[in-house]
Amino acid sequence: MRLTTKGRFAVTAMVDLAMNQGKNPVTLAAISERQKISLSYLEQLFGKLRRRALVDSVRGPGGGYRLAQEMTQISVADIIIAVDETLDSTQCGGRENCREEKKCITHNLWADLNRHIFGYLGAVTLKQLADEQKSETNGVAQMRDMREALQKRERAAIAI
Repeated sequence: MRLTTKGRFAVTAMVDLAMNQGKNPVTLAAISERQKISLSYLEQLFGKLRRRALVDSVRGPGGGYRLAQEMTQISVADIIIAVDETLDSTQCGGRENCREEKKCITHNLWADLNRHIFGYLGAVTLKQLADEQKSETNGVAQMRDMREALQKRERAAIAI
């Protein structure tokens, strides 16, 4: 089981959108630049996200995308499903025909793992991820400010 680039990029782009939306819509070009994701790939992903009513597009000058629902209502699982990503640990894709058209002896183990993964991803909201990222960004900025203040003090001490 693995999450492909499509799912990872979709979640990353949606977190970026959540963090940067305000009065004005967010352009895919801006997300592309910040996250280093191909613009054409983002266009494909956002087409799927729009069809699943997770984002709305705004046309014209100053256009772009905004979330179609509250951040608290969009889960990571919603995003992954919207871009047709599959997270399946079974060999058979859940069809129970793993071994000669019969369920293999470990099928239930992998099917249970799938349920746990989607349960977890369904419980993580876009708001949680955006808040966590903002908190980390603020923490990094505070560390940078403290480092700069310390360096300034050291330079002042050396100058004396």
